Parts: sequence; C-alpha cells; structure tokens
Amino acid sequence: MAEQHEAPSTEAPEAGGDDRWHRILELDELDEGRVKTVAIGTRTFAVSRHEGRYGCLDNACPHQGGPLGEGSIEKGWLRCPWHGYDYSPINGQPPSGFSDAPACFATEVRDDGVYVSLPPEPEPQRTVSDVLVETLTNWGLTHVFGMVGHSNLGFADAMRKAEARGDLTYIGIRHEGAASFAASAFGKLTGTPAGCFGIAGPGSTNLLTGLYDAKEDRAPVLAISGQVPSSVKGRGAFQDTDLEAAFSGVARFSETVQAASNHAELATLAMKTAIVERDVSHLILPDEIQHHPVGDDAAAGGPDGRVGSRQISAPADELARAVTLLSEAARPMVIVGNGARGQMAEVVELAERLGAPVATTFKGKGLIADDHPLGCGVMGRSGTPIASWFMNESDLVVVFGASFANHTGIADYKPLIQVDYDPMALGRFHPVTVPLQGHVAVTARQLRDALPPSTAGADLRSEVEERWAIWRAEKGRRIADDAGKGIGSAAVMDSLTRLVAPDSVIAVDVGNNTYSFGRYFEVSGRQDVLMSGYLGSIGFAFPAAMGAWAAVGGDRPVLSVSGDGGFGQYAMELTTAVKHGMDITHVLLDNGELGKISKEQRAARWQVWQTSLHNPDFAAFAELCGARGFRVTELGELDGAVSAALAHPGPALVDVVADALLV
Repeated sequence: MAEQHEAPSTEAPEAGGDDRWHRILELDELDEGRVKTVAIGTRTFAVSRHEGRYGCLDNACPHQGGPLGEGSIEKGWLRCPWHGYDYSPINGQPPSGFSDAPACFATEVRDDGVYVSLPPEPEPQRTVSDVLVETLTNWGLTHVFGMVGHSNLGFADAMRKAEARGDLTYIGIRHEGAASFAASAFGKLTGTPAGCFGIAGPGSTNLLTGLYDAKEDRAPVLAISGQVPSSVKGRGAFQDTDLEAAFSGVARFSETVQAASNHAELATLAMKTAIVERDVSHLILPDEIQHHPVGDDAAAGGPDGRVGSRQISAPADELARAVTLLSEAARPMVIVGNGARGQMAEVVELAERLGAPVATTFKGKGLIADDHPLGCGVMGRSGTPIASWFMNESDLVVVFGASFANHTGIADYKPLIQVDYDPMALGRFHPVTVPLQGHVAVTARQLRDALPPSTAGADLRSEVEERWAIWRAEKGRRIADDAGKGIGSAAVMDSLTRLVAPDSVIAVDVGNNTYSFGRYFEVSGRQDVLMSGYLGSIGFAFPAAMGAWAAVGGDRPVLSVSGDGGFGQYAMELTTAVKHGMDITHVLLDNGELGKISKEQRAARWQVWQTSLHNPDFAAFAELCGARGFRVTELGELDGAVSAALAHPGPALVDVVADALLV
C-alpha cells in the first residue's frame, strides 16, 4: 500500500475533554519496534512503540477490520496482518493519497507505566437480539447449550445480559452435537424447550443429529443459528451455508430474522411451535441483524393468551366403546409409552381397578415401578419375559401414549384401545379397535370412572408376582456368569438397581449396554429414563445427562450409562461437566468393541469386522479431565466403585471392563 521510502506521520493526538486515563503497559513491557493488542473494558487497541514513542490505535483496520495489534512495524509503518494496509503506529494516519485511518488516542508515559486517554464507552443500545432473548425467556427458555463464535456474537451478548439478570443459564460445550443432545434430553424430561446455539456453517450443521433425535422423540427444542452477513449471503462467503435448506427436514418452524421482521413475534412463534407441536424450532440470525438497534420501546413477546389447555377429554361415543371392551375382557393388559410421562397416577388407578398388568415401551421405562404388584417391565426387544408373557396371554390391550413402532412388541392382532392426544398418532401403523383422542390422564380417569362395579377380568397380581420370581431367578444365574473376559451386563445392572437413588434421572445410550439396561435394571417408579428412542443415536447418553442436570438443578441425582463406543463420541464433554460442576455419574461398559454391531454380524453370519476399539484407561482419562475415575476389573470391586462415584459431588466415571458376550 505504501511506498517504502515514505516516512509516516508522527504527530500525536491530544486527549479529549471527557476522556479518562487508563494504564495500558508497564514501562518495560513493550520492546522498541513492536506492537501488541491491549484490552480495556469491551474494547481492544493496537499499542505500538516506535522510535521511543507510544501510539494507541483502534484495533480494527478500517479496510476490513483486520486486527492491527497482530500486525508488525515495517520501516516505520504499522502493517495490517490481513491485507498489508499501512498506518502510522503513532497516530494512525495512512500514507499520502489515502484517507482511511483508525481512531487514535493520546498516550502518556508516567513513572508507573504507559497510559492512554479514552472517551467513555457509549451507552449500550437495545438490539434485535435483546428483544429476541427477552421474548424467549418470557416463554420459559431457561437454558441454552452451545458454542460462541464469530457469527453469533451479537446474540451471545444478549444472552450474557440475560444471564446477568438471572433470566437464563448458558452452558458452553465442546461440540455442538452435544448441545443439541443436551437440549433434546432437557425437552424430553421437562416438556419445555431448551436452546442449542451455533455459528454459521459447521457450527449449525453439527446441531442436526441431536435435533433429529428431538424431532423423532417429540421433544421441544429451540435451535439458534448465527449466519454470515446478509451482504455476502449466497455469494460463496466463508461458512456461507443455506441453513434454511439444511434445517428444512428437521425444523417444524424455521425463519431467518431480518431487520424489518416482527422480532418478538418470530421468537413467540418459535417457542409456541416447539411447545405445542413438541418439535424443533429454529431461528437464523444474520450477523448484522443481531446487533441491529431497535427503539427502547420495542416490546418483547410472551405466552399470555397464546396457548390453551391440552387436557382434552375423549369423545363420548368412542369412550363408551372402550368401556364395553374393558368390561368384557378376561385378561386386559395396559401398555404405557413416553407420551404418558407425568400422567401415570390415573393410568395406574385404572389398571388397579381392573387388576390388569402394566408394561412400558422402552421409551416409557421407569413410568411404573418394577416392584408394583402389576408392573411387568419393558415390552419388546429391550424388554423382560414378564411383559412378553402377558402380551401373549392378553385378550385386550389398552395403550397410553405409545406409537406401536416396530421395536415395541405390541401385538397388532390383539383388540386394541389406543389413547393419545395427537390424532396422527392414533392408528399410525395399522388400524386399532378403538382410537381415543384425549389427554392421557384425563382419558384414563374417564375410563376408570365409567367402568361398571364388576368386570369380567381376573385380578392378575399373583400371576405377575409369579412371573417376576421366575425372571429374577434367571437373572441371579446370569449375574454369576463369568467367562474370565470381564464383567457381565446383568451384574452391572444389578449393582445399579441396588445403589442408584430411587429418584434419579438416568440417560442411556445405544447398543448392547442399552438392551441390557432395559432387560435387567429394575426401576423404582420415581426415576426418569432418557434415551435416543426412534433415532437411536449412539453418543446420546453423556450429553443427555448434561441436559438432565441442567433441568433438575441439582435436586435429583443424574446418571448416564453407555458403552465405550458411545462415550467416545463426546468424551471431551467430561471437561464441560467439570467446568460447570455437574454432579453426573457415568457408568461405562468397556468391552473394547462396538458389541451390538459384532452381535449383528454374527447373527447374519458375517465375519466380525472393524468393530474393535482402541481405548484409553477411561478412569485415568476422567482424572485428567478433572473428574473422578474408577476402574473395575473384578466383580467384587463393582459395588464399591459405583457407590464412591455416586457419592462424589461432581462428575465421576466408572470404567467397567465388560465381557462383550455377557449381555
């Protein structure tokens, strides 16, 4: 930019009348001919020492914002590191023929250091991001998981202010995929959305897997994406990705916020869609829009008058048909899915009135205690032989909040009463005898109250007790199995059943470890079990535990269970848990392979191939991350390690050397 023989101007600026002096350097801190970046408040400056004098310039090159403090002084000129534009290091003036110059500030050398005279920082303006964040928190958004980056800084600052007010908690993660899994788990547990947050391009596309998990399992989530500036959008700029197209398959609501948008209304529609539809909403924020000023009177939105009650009753005619079937059935059975979460009291009262056994889908595990006189455990591939026995022997099945997916084990040839608030869920895969659209708890109460004084069915409590005795005897034999290659899953789940608190939240992963959890772990009825249900995404468990920890606020213990393949996907989030003091215990079944895939290869008579894993000592890894780590190689060590990990007031990991075949 400059002719090399041209000398820069060295006339220094004077201090302004309203300026304040700030100490910026020690006297010997900066060598002759050097420049460095100095931060004062929210501003950064390029401070130079040239020919014994000090200069202080705004750190942004007027050309394209290059960081002048990272430049160098060449032949008397401060050269921008991005494009080579030159400025006087003392007063910021460019060479002759150029007019752009960074702001320059007066400096003064005193006995205790170098000082700069700066005008006061301007009062912050209310921005689009402020309106958005205020609206989202009015709707009940309390937590956001994400990663701050160059294209989402304006919105990040609005969240910072909300956190300072006590309206929001932000949890910075190591990978955006963990953020969306955490938000999904938060939504599954609470029924209210958490946010996940990323930059343009890869930061946002990294969110997609966890968002698909939320969508498939009907969990409300809000995704927030930074975007490149509108002036370069669609022109092949750095990280210029068509986020509207990328999110079109996963987001029920997805909109790009513009300067002229009704910002509060877009945030309202995003939250309302997530909550009412139990789905994914998405807001895209171009970089310049995030800090676009709005008037102080720009009002935030909120939920008042925007949603109605969902406790709807089932239609009378269909209800009467269902009551008739229940009255006449000799062996009715009740199945509950995840849609019955938080509504089980009325369902159990109906089952007790009928004396009917109650089983859950895997996603519904934990909704009824396994020691309840009518509890039968889990149906389907991850289930107990108790549940499958009663399914086979039943002559009527009443299903609350379950979808009849192919893994549930609900027999489609049985007479079926299906209750769900969502009309699209009724008869989703095949016709059912009586589809009842209604709120689960309300409809269960209606059915119970409409039953005649006596029904044809027998009370099956004694039969449930008998089947449990048979299964527990078999589990006892499996607990004792030892092939000398590690600890079996039945033994691990027995230890957890006995030691985990009855009100815990438990996040499980995908793989043999998960099937074993469904089959062997006995729930208290007060535990919440979270999983990647329909998507079945490996790696879910530990990020989900972070989301659960945020949701319960330390009021309940949080546990996650995974294999080594699943934990490895987001292992570095252990440092996130340490940073935020998350009281999470992770139990890792470490068998050195993708055991579920090996099992499938064997079942299909393929050669077992490319399923082995090279693992570290995960207990030592946990200690390096700042957590507690316990390694278990013998069955006699298991209870002690689990107990110690559960008692530790922070993140802890139990690395159980496991037998891949004892599942």
